[in-house]
Amino acid sequence: MKRIFVTTFLTCMAVLGLTFLISRLFRYNEAMSCVTVGFIYESDESAPYTYNFSRAEVMLQEELRDSVNIYTKNNVPEDAMEDTVRELAAKGCDIIFTNNHSAQFTDVAPLFPDIQICQISDLENAPDVYPDNYHTFNGRLYELRYVSGIAAGLKLKEMIDSGQISPEEAIVGYVGAFPVASVVSGYTAFLVGVRSVVPDAVMKVSYSYTWAGYKEEKDCAQKLLRAGCVLLSQHSDTIGPAIACEEDSYDRPVVFVGCNKSLLDVAPRSALLSIRVNWSPYVIGAVTAVRNHKKIEDAVNGIRNGNDVSLGYAQDALEILDLNNNLLPKNAEAILNEAIDTIEKDPAAAYRGAYTGTDPADPADTVDLKKGYIENAASSVPSFHYLLKDVIEVL
Repeated sequence: MKRIFVTTFLTCMAVLGLTFLISRLFRYNEAMSCVTVGFIYESDESAPYTYNFSRAEVMLQEELRDSVNIYTKNNVPEDAMEDTVRELAAKGCDIIFTNNHSAQFTDVAPLFPDIQICQISDLENAPDVYPDNYHTFNGRLYELRYVSGIAAGLKLKEMIDSGQISPEEAIVGYVGAFPVASVVSGYTAFLVGVRSVVPDAVMKVSYSYTWAGYKEEKDCAQKLLRAGCVLLSQHSDTIGPAIACEEDSYDRPVVFVGCNKSLLDVAPRSALLSIRVNWSPYVIGAVTAVRNHKKIEDAVNGIRNGNDVSLGYAQDALEILDLNNNLLPKNAEAILNEAIDTIEKDPAAAYRGAYTGTDPADPADTVDLKKGYIENAASSVPSFHYLLKDVIEVL
């Protein structure tokens, strides 16, 4: 009798243990009822860059409603990132997003292995080895720069054909924040797009050496306008360049291509269009992955390299805002749709032509673009850093 009792007791314990494990497994496979999400911004919504990223936060709330709880931290300097992550961890965040390029995230991520930390990618701060819970992402902005360059080229051609400017006056200006690959890559793709319509167009570049300095950016734009530029674009974060173009447009033909938000309200005469990365597909996909206990890169659609994902037109991550049809020929939209199809099928199109590029920091580092260059081939971080000979000048 004693032996039977012992056997029965052990059997019961085994069954209870198995039942516990199965219940844990089922609970793990069930979607989380609520995901707590943190957003850390380097600025606030007054800056177009952060305003644009915050649209993904809004879309996330609308998509998941009561299944998501959001904490937002604005105007966080780079050296305060670790403390901010700790603060959000204390609030129970399951996943944290940031548009800041601080290197502190790769250091703090291993301290909170249960929190997924997602950061816009940056070449300078790319770790040699990714912590398991650290992820990077970015939009393939070169695709959008190339297509918007074609729109700009259509306007330049119309200006030439109507006699507003001569072919020699087809000079494009570009306000860049810093001479880094993300900026150089963008203005190169933009110019190649312009030159696919106006082959003689050239570009002048002025660096503001700040990501968000209204005065510095406007000063750069005014310098470019004084140098004869009739069309400007930017990779910086204020409306300064748009205002400079709008002020000049009362005296002569000037057109502007903006980024991150519509500029029709501040530059109604000169704003041709704006472009933006739509961060929603990544943010919503990553939060949904966490909610369903999936790896982010397995759940988010895009080009994947380890814990890094890049997203483009194919993922609905790129948008043209407020295409100003009053300033463009009637067939512009059809031409731009064809350009989108082209860049999706042939990524090297944005960097192909009879061009030689040279790294300004290392003249021995050159590239021949006859066969093209594929951007974001191994990372979501832009890598094209060459100055095109004879067609791009830095002032």
